[in-house]
Amino acid sequence: MQIALDAFGSDHAPSPEVEGAVLAIRENICDKIFLVGKEEILTKELGKYFYDKSRIEIVPASERIEMTDKAVSSVRKKKDSSLVRTVELHKDGIADAAVSAGNTGAAMSASLFSYKRIKNIIRPALAVVFPTTSTPVILLDVGANVDCAPEHLLQFAHLGSLYSKYFFKSENPRVSLLNIGEESEKGNELVKKTYELLTNDEGINFQGNIEGKYLLQGGTDIIVCDGFVGNVMLKTFEGSVVSVLKIIKEQIAKDWIAKIGALLSFPAYAYLKKRLDHTEYGGSLLVGVRGITIIGHGSSNATAIKNAIKYATKIVESGFVQDTTDYFERQ
Repeated sequence: MQIALDAFGSDHAPSPEVEGAVLAIRENICDKIFLVGKEEILTKELGKYFYDKSRIEIVPASERIEMTDKAVSSVRKKKDSSLVRTVELHKDGIADAAVSAGNTGAAMSASLFSYKRIKNIIRPALAVVFPTTSTPVILLDVGANVDCAPEHLLQFAHLGSLYSKYFFKSENPRVSLLNIGEESEKGNELVKKTYELLTNDEGINFQGNIEGKYLLQGGTDIIVCDGFVGNVMLKTFEGSVVSVLKIIKEQIAKDWIAKIGALLSFPAYAYLKKRLDHTEYGGSLLVGVRGITIIGHGSSNATAIKNAIKYATKIVESGFVQDTTDYFERQ
């Protein structure tokens, strides 16, 4: 399996991307990685590591799309950017999937321009696997669509259900609608109308509304919301985890008794950190297009990049895109 990696996407590029690619090759996550970006810089970075040189190939790209660039215009103007070239490698069939920790809007635009939407898909969505105290939950949309109609959220429910079936092997995945209360009459017009559509759709195993405070408890397989709410929810969770772990670390450093207790409790702390680590899956999947793009966080480290590559290989192996295409084209 071959993965294309945007080497100039993250905030600290290309260091995390290069190290993440090397880690992925060392762990045999994939057969080959196309590292896309400025050749001279990447050659120098790769020189710091020992790895099988036949399994990482540099694909030159002279430009970089910055986080501050406008999504659509940057994709059209910077055709030799590392992000656009990464997506094109997948579109042309050279790579099995594309991975980038760069500008989210640009990654979505480049993917949509290159792969196109699956027939009958109204809008693609960004889906993220969310860690909980029980089984992981798929949350979508987390940023592709700020303004949504009820029909969009209904389609997100179908996309999420297919995702859960093919990635997590769920036979009849449970779908919940993110809302301010569990009662059907709660919420704004968008969620009220979406609630009605989900209730009347026999192809969805709809469980009703779910409040944000129950998000980490699991109890469902897919949570549907518009991209504005989903993005706020995701970033709030990420920030909360970092803050909690920081507070624990600060308290441990205050006295020697706390340090001894921390030493004895280290396995539990390590488990907590791993369980709540959103980088464990490496990024979000753009669903509803005829290709595979994994979009990582701008602050991704080498481990997150490696996990994003691993995540991409699993999506390829699952057959999710082809099955999703077949499902929607039958409608």
